[in-house]
Amino acid sequence: MNQESLRELLARVHERLSANSSVDGESRELLGTLMRDIERALGGGPRAAVQPQAVAQAAAHVSRLEELAVDFQAGHPQLAELLRQLIDALGKAGI
Repeated sequence: MNQESLRELLARVHERLSANSSVDGESRELLGTLMRDIERALGGGPRAAVQPQAVAQAAAHVSRLEELAVDFQAGHPQLAELLRQLIDALGKAGI
C-alpha cells in the first residue's frame, strides 16, 4: 500500500469518526492521537521521506488500535472494519 492510499484510509477513518457521535471521548482522543502520529510518520506528501521517530510513535499505538477495533465491532462495525484495514495497511507499510 502506498502512502497516498494510507492517507485516503486515514481520511475515511476520520470521516467515520466525525460522523459518529456515540464513540466515547477516550477512544476518540486515542484515535485522533494515532491518526496524527501516522500522518507525521508519512511526512509532507506522497513522495516525502517517512519520519522514523513518528513511525515509532504510531507503531506504539497499534495494539491499542486493535483493541478498539474489537470494542467497536458490536456498536460501530463500519468503524471497526476501517480500523482493521488501517492496521493491515500500517503493517504493510512497516509501521
